[in-house]
Amino acid sequence: MSNTVWIDALAELQQQGEPCVLVTIIEERGSTPRNAGSKMVVSRERLYDTIGGGHLEYKAQQIAREMLEKRSRDTRLERFSLGASLGQCCGGATVLLFEPMGQPQAHIAVFGAGHVGRALVPLLASLPCKVRWIDSRDNEFPAEIPRGVEKVVNDDVVEEVDNMPAGSYFIVMTHNHQLDLELTAAILSRNDFTYYGLIGSKSKRARFEHRLRDRGFGAETVQRMRCPMGIAEVKGKLPVEIAVSIAGEVIATYNAHFGEKGGEKTADGEKPVPMLVPASRRAQRN
Repeated sequence: MSNTVWIDALAELQQQGEPCVLVTIIEERGSTPRNAGSKMVVSRERLYDTIGGGHLEYKAQQIAREMLEKRSRDTRLERFSLGASLGQCCGGATVLLFEPMGQPQAHIAVFGAGHVGRALVPLLASLPCKVRWIDSRDNEFPAEIPRGVEKVVNDDVVEEVDNMPAGSYFIVMTHNHQLDLELTAAILSRNDFTYYGLIGSKSKRARFEHRLRDRGFGAETVQRMRCPMGIAEVKGKLPVEIAVSIAGEVIATYNAHFGEKGGEKTADGEKPVPMLVPASRRAQRN
């Protein structure tokens, strides 16, 4: 088998935007089916190349697909004895390195293909994120959709909230305030998101908070909504200026785990945008 199979597979999967795990034999002792440096690539559906077959390869596939299921971005080392426990008669031992590849930092649903949406989505598409761009109006989308972005046209866009995985990022900026409210209710009902941003002013937030309380949403759940969204220090009213502000908040969220050390609130009761610099680095500056 060509030793370029795994290289070609990585390139193909990257082009398709499909995450995978690269498995490498980094150490061998005694008799083993393949030498150190042998590699294989595991995607959700396929296996590319081989590290020797048998139960070792089966166990490696299991671990790799478990990492894909959990969307892990951390490397992992596993040592295997190639004896009775694995049903292999080699008798040696091997150490495998598991490296997640192409795992998106964030799964993002952008609702709305208006001016700000058209400025924001290309920015998000250039990040290590998987973006679904959703609107009921097909004619609002540009002729060319940024590479890697999934365009979704659905007359009932609220249905798409349930099609996102747990831990997703939701950005709502539709043409209709009532639709914004219905999307907000659907997203907050899940309450398993990492980030939810709603375009609008503080007065819009106040109106939504009142209506959401009438629907039975608790204050703690409503406080998870970012409205106005974006980094306050990035000011401006142009679509691209608003888009940069929102994209900056998304980047800071997946890099610094915004809000996970929450509990602090601003004077108006809204949780603040956490600092962009991680706590460990902030401590070094003090």
